[in-house]
Amino acid sequence: MPIPSYQRFMYPLLEMAADGEAHSMEEAYEVLAGKFNLSKEDRAELLPSGGQSRYENRVGWARTYLTKAGLLESPGRGQFKITAEGRRVLQSGITELNNQYLMQFPGFVEFKRRGRTVDETSSEEEVSNETTPDEQLEQLHLVLRRQLAQELLARVKQCSPAFFERLVVQLLVAMGYGGSVADAGKAVGRSGDDGIDGIIKQDRLGLDNIYIQAKRWERTVPSEVVRTFHGSLALQRASRGVIITTSDFSSSAIETAKALGNIVLIDGNTLADFMIEYNVGVTVAARYEVKRVDRDFFEES
Repeated sequence: MPIPSYQRFMYPLLEMAADGEAHSMEEAYEVLAGKFNLSKEDRAELLPSGGQSRYENRVGWARTYLTKAGLLESPGRGQFKITAEGRRVLQSGITELNNQYLMQFPGFVEFKRRGRTVDETSSEEEVSNETTPDEQLEQLHLVLRRQLAQELLARVKQCSPAFFERLVVQLLVAMGYGGSVADAGKAVGRSGDDGIDGIIKQDRLGLDNIYIQAKRWERTVPSEVVRTFHGSLALQRASRGVIITTSDFSSSAIETAKALGNIVLIDGNTLADFMIEYNVGVTVAARYEVKRVDRDFFEES
């Protein structure tokens, strides 16, 4: 089942602390997973960065919000305990907690006020109120990356075919094939080249070559292009080839490449993603560090 939002974890977490004892977050993960019938696969789902479980991130933020509102307190590392205010809330008869309810508590209001940014209102269409701040940050990063990919692909489509041929060779070198551009790859792109636009060494020793066909197209690449390129590879006695396009491939072209087994297809979206990942045609505009409290620092022996 879909992992519940962090707000849905608030009331069960507070209810779990109703006995007045200190509970660990590890205990909370187990109890809430059982309450919401979450499978091992659900609990293993990671945030896009791969650095943390989405489930544990949401439970953690539920605890943080309840703590900021004064309904829970932290008696020790990785622990939580109900407060007198938390008991009052449970005794009020409510059965659900959310951010709107927590806005009645001054500590939570101040916490939210400090967390607001000048760009928050412009970002509301891109992020959901059901997601944690960590998830929102990652979602915004993905939004910026998608926008960059679209802009990058548009610029590539404006370049000349010759420039595009050199670009794809440079990209493959950046991905680790053959070392430097000078000794690893060369753009061919001339009449009578049997449909080969570039050649790049598969490894630094040059034991095998990868042949490239670059299609700076707007229209979909059909299966005929894949079959023709396969014939060109046979003429060159080449074992591997890559077709890179600024558009996309037809379903029959994809199936043909799978059947042939020695041709990799890279469409426009994948091309833009690779360029971003391997820093080809892009530059770093800014870096932001996300820091957390070092709990070990505050441990007193």
